[in-house]
Amino acid sequence: MSNNAAIVEISQVAGRFRSSIVLQADNKYIDVKSILGLFTTLVGGHSYELHVHGPDADEAKQALAEVFAKHNLNITIVGE
Repeated sequence: MSNNAAIVEISQVAGRFRSSIVLQADNKYIDVKSILGLFTTLVGGHSYELHVHGPDADEAKQALAEVFAKHNLNITIVGE
């Protein structure tokens, strides 16, 4: 399964925010603003946790939840 479109869109959406946005997959933590990190981590069928902290965290969580849902990726957004 190719997630190229999802990876690019997730990275672009994350880049609009000043907050720290980190994707946790098993014991790996990836900066969501890093396309390369997403390419090596984001594969279909896994569930992920998204950690968002910063001044615009609420807006970032909402925008990224929509992008992950659009691409049928299972994500749990972890609160502060």
